Amino acid sequence: MTNLSIFGMLGLIMLIGLVIKNAILIVDFVNQLKAEGKSSYDALMEGTMTRFRPILMTTIAMVIAMVPIAVATGAGSEWKNGLAWVLIGGLTSSMLLTLIIVPVVYLAVDTIKDRRAAKKLRKKEKKNTETLNEAIA
Repeated sequence: MTNLSIFGMLGLIMLIGLVIKNAILIVDFVNQLKAEGKSSYDALMEGTMTRFRPILMTTIAMVIAMVPIAVATGAGSEWKNGLAWVLIGGLTSSMLLTLIIVPVVYLAVDTIKDRRAAKKLRKKEKKNTETLNEAIA
């Protein structure tokens, strides 16, 4: 167990940026598919599966690149080991979370938005019906 060094903290910042980039890739592609007329669920499934490969390739490349830094034992290597371990652990876990949590949260928010829009529409229709009934009476 080692303490989190400044390099480890920089790794965390880099990791956060990469995770956000992955999430943006998924959400942007899903929004494009929805604009083409697909349902939210179908767009999420297709968008996540389409973006899976680039996210996987980026993650694997970065993890493989960090392994030599993480296991290095040379002079001054203890300064950079923390960065590598933070990135290796964070990238592997965030890849899975990005591909699971982002679509689930997107679908939940989209469902809530659709329900609110339907509720507003029902209220508006009810108000229009009442106005029409008053005008007829």
